[in-house]
Amino acid sequence: MTHKKAPPGWATSPSRSLRAGSGGTCLADLDAASTPGFSGGKSEAASLLETRGRYLNELQEMLYANAVSGQGRSVLLVLQGMDTAGKGGIIRHVLGLVNPEGIDHAPFGVPTAEERQHHFLWRTYKALPRLGHIGVFDRSHYEDVLVARVHRLVPEAVWETRYGEINDFERQLANQGTVIVKVAMFVSLAEQKNRLLARLRDPEKNWKYDRKDVEERLLWPHYQEAYQAILDRTSTDVAPWHVVPCDHKWYSRLAVAELLIDALEGMELAWPTPIYDVDEEIARVMRS
Repeated sequence: MTHKKAPPGWATSPSRSLRAGSGGTCLADLDAASTPGFSGGKSEAASLLETRGRYLNELQEMLYANAVSGQGRSVLLVLQGMDTAGKGGIIRHVLGLVNPEGIDHAPFGVPTAEERQHHFLWRTYKALPRLGHIGVFDRSHYEDVLVARVHRLVPEAVWETRYGEINDFERQLANQGTVIVKVAMFVSLAEQKNRLLARLRDPEKNWKYDRKDVEERLLWPHYQEAYQAILDRTSTDVAPWHVVPCDHKWYSRLAVAELLIDALEGMELAWPTPIYDVDEEIARVMRS
């Protein structure tokens, strides 16, 4: 596979440095406070995100314009991570850089009674992005091989088959023209504790705190095993995983922005050619 040169401010492209390795990415060795490929700090990242955000907005508008002209494709951003990893911040600070009309946001919570009556991918199909849009899954279909596995919501024989079903689903999606950007977000247990305490100590953030977060935190060894399995078994050529360290929010936001830019650039977008004579239409407008 060939890789484009690194974007401004980066030693290596995030799409390369963060991609789950073909030989396996060991989560036990991951430093969640690291900033792979980026040597700058918080201020440099903030400035760069502002600049790159304008470029991301242009690419997203081009994607949308092509769909309006009947040549639609889409991008699906999958954000998967433990509580406090920063998924909401990605949505606000990265997707917030582009026109909201071009974003389809789908949060995946506990399945409803109706959803439980269907195949586990049923609600995923319903949430896919429209043509010309960037869809973002806040959590995703991977809950069914993470939470379902850790909490033993279904027998092992059931969740074991889901890895292959997910790979088939994502391959089908890619064949239909959707570019998939999968981001596994990891925060250290120490930083997660700090973020949970911050929510408790700030009355304006109390609403973010969920008592279940502590219960899930205590299950991290089991979640680590489950996350390792999805990296090993569902990182494919058409839908690779990118492992993003998230102790520094400024880094994870910049990294995800660059992953989206890389995906959109890879689509080789161009502004659609008008189906009318521009000069003639200018004249018509002038006469009106």
